[in-house]
Amino acid sequence: MDIPMNMGAAEQARLQTQVDAFNKTVGNGRQVQQELGRDDFLKILLTQLQNQDPTAPMEDTQFISQMAQFSTLEQMTNMADQFSRLNTLLAAGQASSMLGRTVEIADGARMIQGVVNAVTGGELPQVRIGDTFYDVSSIQTILE
Repeated sequence: MDIPMNMGAAEQARLQTQVDAFNKTVGNGRQVQQELGRDDFLKILLTQLQNQDPTAPMEDTQFISQMAQFSTLEQMTNMADQFSRLNTLLAAGQASSMLGRTVEIADGARMIQGVVNAVTGGELPQVRIGDTFYDVSSIQTILE
């Protein structure tokens, strides 16, 4: 927004402050992304196709290259999802292998030793020693 020049300096400053405050409230709730995702890639590709010059259309090789890049992006996204699932399964497997084992757990500055008598599943599995649950990641030592 351009500020009219026939306003005094105080009025211009007040108006600029109001504009800045409004712009900040409009920006709340939105998070700035530093990376482009697959939806952004498709939007760019569609915009490029819609706005190309009919007398000089996009080269076939360019289009094929962009489609290959999109395919690669899609496969990488799927792989990341699969690795996340695999990580969850491995964490659950590690936790269940602790059942009946004696472990040492770091709980702040103190070490707790005991037999694991229960295990929870999920993304962040926990083991129970006595009546208290601890994250599997806090296990320091597994004893025989």
